[in-house]
Amino acid sequence: MLRFINLNLCNFLKKGMITKTFFRKVSELREDLEKQIVIVTQQYDNIITSSEVILIKIDKSIRELKKLVKDFTFESIADEVHFFKEHKPYFISRYIYYSKILEIDTSKPIAGDKALKKFYEAELLKLKGYYTKEMDFYNYYRRQATYLDHKYFIRKSYDLKMKLSSGLYNLDEDFTTSHDHKIAIIVANELLEDYIIKSLRSIGMDRDSNRDQIPRLIWSSSKVSLIELMYALHQTKCFNGGNIDFSEVIRFAEKCFDIDLGNFYKTIGEIKNRKYARTKFLQLLTENLDKALLERED
Repeated sequence: MLRFINLNLCNFLKKGMITKTFFRKVSELREDLEKQIVIVTQQYDNIITSSEVILIKIDKSIRELKKLVKDFTFESIADEVHFFKEHKPYFISRYIYYSKILEIDTSKPIAGDKALKKFYEAELLKLKGYYTKEMDFYNYYRRQATYLDHKYFIRKSYDLKMKLSSGLYNLDEDFTTSHDHKIAIIVANELLEDYIIKSLRSIGMDRDSNRDQIPRLIWSSSKVSLIELMYALHQTKCFNGGNIDFSEVIRFAEKCFDIDLGNFYKTIGEIKNRKYARTKFLQLLTENLDKALLERED
């Protein structure tokens, strides 16, 4: 009996080591790709050339990743979810991102600033269209929800009652779940949105390089305070006349201040559950503003 227990324990420990080794190799592959992207970006001034070189390197990394998965059996559902929700989308998102950059920069008009601005704005509308189309899953992902992970990120466990891609069955079912590609698209779109906005802001800068530079503002209060402020503005319909989801408001704040606000829905819940001074940051703003105005009068 003792021998049987020891044998099972050895097998358990062996499986644990194999799993640990697998995820270590995946992390190393990811870190190596990140370094290669930085090197290539610094090496080439031309965005088209650098994107082409980067795509080749990403393709190589994805092939290596696919081989790792092919030779590996996940020990648990949690491990499989972790891989297809956190790791694989990183590689695919970068491939989508640089493919799209290549497409945009090779097709953008050279007819003048007005045409170029219109072109970039149209690209932003395409991104917004995807967010609207996939709003349910986008909110699920942004809230860091997990209750459907066993359906979204496990292979060969498709729920046909859910909204699935029409091309799902054309994909490699050993390397694909029903929703890991959607996360990759969301991540790629967020990167692409930053790129397009920067491109919009750079229009005409070569001819007006001496204009005043806008100072960078750094949010130096707590993240909870920023969420409380954004929620108050959202509830007062200060953005887009109220025709915008709060998650978009948060995403705007995160991009403006280069900050990660984490699970903001949870934070809102904690604010609502405060027993005293529920809106303490807004009260602090009012007190400081009143004080500043009184000092001016004096």
